[in-house]
Amino acid sequence: MKIGNFDLEKDGTYVIAEMSANHNGSLKNALDTIKAAKDIGANCIKLQTYTADTITLDCKKDDFMIDGGTLWDGKNLYELYAEAYTPWEWHGRLFEYARKIGIDIFSSPFDKTAVDFLEQFNPSAYKIASFEITDYELIRYTASKMRPIIISTGIATIDEIQDAIDICRELGNKDIVLLKCTSAYPAPLEEANLSMIANLAETFGVVSGFSDHTLGSTAPITAVALGAKVIEKHLILNSSIGGADAGFSMQKKEFSDMIKAIRETEKLIGKVDYAMSEKTKNSREFSRSLYVAKDIKKGEVFTQENIRSVRPGHGMHPKYLKDILGKKADRCYEFGDRFNR
Repeated sequence: MKIGNFDLEKDGTYVIAEMSANHNGSLKNALDTIKAAKDIGANCIKLQTYTADTITLDCKKDDFMIDGGTLWDGKNLYELYAEAYTPWEWHGRLFEYARKIGIDIFSSPFDKTAVDFLEQFNPSAYKIASFEITDYELIRYTASKMRPIIISTGIATIDEIQDAIDICRELGNKDIVLLKCTSAYPAPLEEANLSMIANLAETFGVVSGFSDHTLGSTAPITAVALGAKVIEKHLILNSSIGGADAGFSMQKKEFSDMIKAIRETEKLIGKVDYAMSEKTKNSREFSRSLYVAKDIKKGEVFTQENIRSVRPGHGMHPKYLKDILGKKADRCYEFGDRFNR
């Protein structure tokens, strides 16, 4: 499966830098964040495409007030999204700039009008956010565009995940990525449940990854070690910018360090391969092999005193020692000779 030119089976881990609200209303911040994502080695910068009116109602009844121990308590939903959204008139400039500097770019649509709007930019994929996984019509409409579809599973039951997968596949869209996600901001480490990453891939027959809201880089690095092919993390130029997502976003330097650690982790994982590298072959000289430990005359019996398994490894394999002991020498051997009978 490919996202743009990136092959998820061959090219390693696809790292998404999520901008979200981290422009804090500034187009310059948005452009600078795209540049930062490119500079630190992210594979993609991701936007969110909605307005307050496409995502909620301008209502202050209790149902619409945020009061759950979040960073946004005291606001109503409309106020939050009016503050956090990325102006639609910026999108053309952002897509153009990302492509100019050579970083992939796509977005999370939050309703059908956002999908229609984004289609003009020919995005390499679409992302369904955690809270939209129950919006089956949005999933159906987005999947119908036949682009790779990345779905966060943060609030979903197993049946809802299966429904989302079935909707995509019924339309013939089989390029599906499921992201393990904990929809808490920030998310506690003990609720990350990264063991789910491999299980998502196995259970639903898809590529799996991790959308991270924990603080720090331990969780995404561990996720890669556990098989995540996609990592998504919020990027902010500097926390001092402020904004709705600043409290759980990763700053540029830390994000760069995380990517470096992810690439090192990929090297560490490697592949199942019992063949020896050249370095390993060269290191075998420090293994044990059979050497003559005392001068041996022709006809003398081989014993554990005159034939020993020692370093280096240029002589006969030690496994043959038991076959040699007790037999007679057919010639003379000198102390320190390799034993290669």
